[in-house]
Amino acid sequence: MSDDQPRAAYSRLPRDEAEAVAMQTELAGCVVVADDDTPIETIAGLDIAYGKHSDTAIATAVVLRRGGLEVLDRSVVRGASDFPYVPGLLAFRELPLLLKAIEALSVTPDLYVCDGYGLTHPRRFGLACHLGVVLDAPAIGVAKNPPHLPVEAPGPERGAWTAITASGETVGCALRTQDGVKPVYVSVGHRRTLATARDLVLELAPNYRLPEPIRAADQLGRRRLAATE
Repeated sequence: MSDDQPRAAYSRLPRDEAEAVAMQTELAGCVVVADDDTPIETIAGLDIAYGKHSDTAIATAVVLRRGGLEVLDRSVVRGASDFPYVPGLLAFRELPLLLKAIEALSVTPDLYVCDGYGLTHPRRFGLACHLGVVLDAPAIGVAKNPPHLPVEAPGPERGAWTAITASGETVGCALRTQDGVKPVYVSVGHRRTLATARDLVLELAPNYRLPEPIRAADQLGRRRLAATE
């Protein structure tokens, strides 16, 4: 598949679930699980908040500087999803608005952190993979809830982790970001290894359970959504 084919493959929404699964299966072959020499100095957190009483969705992107974690840029896009909620096909529902939020940024981040899964997905192609492949950019997934796979709880101390495996393959990990709090679930999206993704998430979560880029995007989306309801 050539460099421009992933973007072309996502230029339209699939007609139905079967086509969506076929698209995921094809694009999964584009995922790169490897670290490159590109320095990671700016990181974007992505999130979508949904209205309780409408089809309104608000996509947010917040770019932070690595190290100090100061906010460099942010964007908010409001709209409605054109694809229904189907387990395993969440990217087709969320990615169009997230891409619009990314396009509205004035700063191009070095890495994207998605509120969702990457390789920890039935077809090894969750939201973080889809976004990373479409943009051909480093991306990792950080989910709040455990995947539908067996996973042992890590130790209670910050930095403890356990592997998430499927069919003998390690597809992610449960990571304790703060002493005694619930773990988060980390997986590769594109152009990073799991070890690097795990270390980055821990670095980006110095004080709270969630890494700061996602936390900032989540809070921004909740505020904007509350203002519209």
